[in-house]
Amino acid sequence: MVYRQVIDESCQSAFEKAIFQASYDEFLLKSQAYNQEGKFKTFSKIKSNDGRANSLHYKLSFSVGHFIAQLNNKIPVIKDNRGNKIAFEVANFELIESHIEDISLHKVAINYETGLLSLIEIMGEYLLLSVDDLPEHGPINTFVLRMQPDLSIISYEEVDQPQIILSAS
Repeated sequence: MVYRQVIDESCQSAFEKAIFQASYDEFLLKSQAYNQEGKFKTFSKIKSNDGRANSLHYKLSFSVGHFIAQLNNKIPVIKDNRGNKIAFEVANFELIESHIEDISLHKVAINYETGLLSLIEIMGEYLLLSVDDLPEHGPINTFVLRMQPDLSIISYEEVDQPQIILSAS
């Protein structure tokens, strides 16, 4: 699964504010290489004029990497039904848009990709998941996660599933 956290000027948390400011400062610095005359004001225009500006996604990620590392591989904005943060394996930074003269138009995203999860059951808008492989016999450690905007299942493989007996313990 992937959760996409969009960060813009409406951000609230200290984490989001740090990502927002650090990535904007880095955008102002790094975009100059692709816009030496300052003729283009937005990331979109800079990228249209010089395709090499697409590397700004990668270059800006260095300015926010230490903030993401402080998350200890836990997605900061979604939790399972017991209030536990969901673990991620990879976080990819993305520059959505920016403006060299107007920070309010700066918008970025962090895409948090989880490890392989086993989907056990879909219950309406809830997913019953496990981080473990499904055993032939015995209990399975599970958690429940509500489907929500910006949460995507990016890969799915159907496997033979053993009969499951749910227990609350």
